[in-house]
Amino acid sequence: MSLSRQQIVAHQARLSACTACPDMTGPVITGAPVTGKIIQVGQAPGKHEGRVGKPFGWTAGKTLFTWYASIGITEENFRNRVYMAAVCRCFPGKNPKGGDRLPDATEIARCRRWLNKELKLLQPELIIPVGKLAIRQFLDFDKLTEVIGRQLDIQTPAGPADCISLPHPSGVSTWHRTEPGKGLLRRALRLIQRHKAMQPLIGG
Repeated sequence: MSLSRQQIVAHQARLSACTACPDMTGPVITGAPVTGKIIQVGQAPGKHEGRVGKPFGWTAGKTLFTWYASIGITEENFRNRVYMAAVCRCFPGKNPKGGDRLPDATEIARCRRWLNKELKLLQPELIIPVGKLAIRQFLDFDKLTEVIGRQLDIQTPAGPADCISLPHPSGVSTWHRTEPGKGLLRRALRLIQRHKAMQPLIGG
């Protein structure tokens, strides 16, 4: 096991023991201890991810990996080669008005230290934030149409990186199934497909 992989494994062990947010429901969800140059950042796990033990392990994940399959990337290859992080790593609980509760600013700030550490360890060339909450950790925007379908240069705690955002693959969202979202999603996926960091995954 290389030093960098040992560092990621140790980091995830510390992360898995985190109990900083009393209103969050564990377990802490992490992806595989990948050491590549791509990080995907989701929003927060849903209620089913704790049972399956992996990010994007339920309905939204099926949609997400259908998107990746359309550009030649299998779910297995993605999970084995892309570091899967999130804004918050525990289930926030249900919103009384419907859907999952959005993490509050304090919870996001507490969990940000884990993401910052991952960025410093991995020094990614490509960051793929998925959904508004994740995208807002890297970019300032009002509407998804301003950021989806574009490759943008950003600064991270580890230095510069390319950022290609995706909408959230939620089944209740119509944004990615209607125009202009549908076309912008296709454009974003093409950008991901063509990115040099993604080339080793294509067709695998």
